[in-house]
Amino acid sequence: MQREVAAREAHGGDGRVRAARFAARKSLEEFDYDHARGLKRETITHLATLDFVLAKENVVFLGPPGTGKTHLAIGLGIRACQAGHRVAFATAAEWVVRLADAHAQGRLQAELVRLGRYPLVVVDEVGYIPFEPDAANLFFQLVSARYERASLIVTSNKPFGRWGEVFGDDVVAAAMIDRLVHHADVVALKGDSYRLRNRDLGRVPAATTNDEP
Repeated sequence: MQREVAAREAHGGDGRVRAARFAARKSLEEFDYDHARGLKRETITHLATLDFVLAKENVVFLGPPGTGKTHLAIGLGIRACQAGHRVAFATAAEWVVRLADAHAQGRLQAELVRLGRYPLVVVDEVGYIPFEPDAANLFFQLVSARYERASLIVTSNKPFGRWGEVFGDDVVAAAMIDRLVHHADVVALKGDSYRLRNRDLGRVPAATTNDEP
């Protein structure tokens, strides 16, 4: 009987993972802590309990590209799916497109209410593309609608001090940060890109020689 229950839970978790539309399948167990300088394993172990989801709090990963922000966000999202939570994943640019479409159809508030039924929403790659004013407003509404009601995981390559550049308005950025971090774990990641760890980008390739006279 216990095996049947476990099997049903695993099957349901797989369905929730597929429905979340993660950019890739990344587990917390696969994360390379040796490459992530300064990140304490205990920090992620605590987040993996998903207490922040039950408390309707947020998690923010900040750091340069390639330092593991998306990996950790997806890993926590998958863990939440396996625990029975509904999760939705998209990049910041993709979320803005979705919200803009809903706004154009006159159903923005309905979409925000619908997303409010998801205990966890993951917003990846904030800061890679600057927001136009309308897009910044839409993103602010997403953050505001979930404040103290449901959890967000946000990843960004920009420190909070530069979010004014991202959203084109220091006041909007400050209001957004205020709501986002009031109840949040902010995790700073440091180091070089994990994806480029085995590449010598500073080396000049050797000239090709021709044996013929």
